[in-house]
Amino acid sequence: MEFIISNWWIILLLIAFLLIVLTFTKKNKKNYRELLDDGAIIVDVRTDSEFKSGHLKNSINVPLKDLTYRIKEFDKKDSIVTVCAAGMRAESARKYFESKGFNAANGGKWTDLKDLV
Repeated sequence: MEFIISNWWIILLLIAFLLIVLTFTKKNKKNYRELLDDGAIIVDVRTDSEFKSGHLKNSINVPLKDLTYRIKEFDKKDSIVTVCAAGMRAESARKYFESKGFNAANGGKWTDLKDLV
């Protein structure tokens, strides 16, 4: 109890951090919901075997290593939401799509968007 009293500011910071994270997560899901409702294409950049083990309905599998030559399959007027296993490859793909003139968003982990599709 003494620790809590003498370090109240740490607890306050943790609570504030948690509130910010929860707010950010809810806003992101709302934004992805709007993108998907507007017809955004979900591009899953995991490997073929990862994709076959489970994926989002109506998502397109384009392994990150293949993106440079498969990007021509997409129209620049379409919005793209990239996903992968943890979000790192999806971020690389998002940056690549944007560098080629696409409107793209990093959806992060594909499992985080499961309830939106």
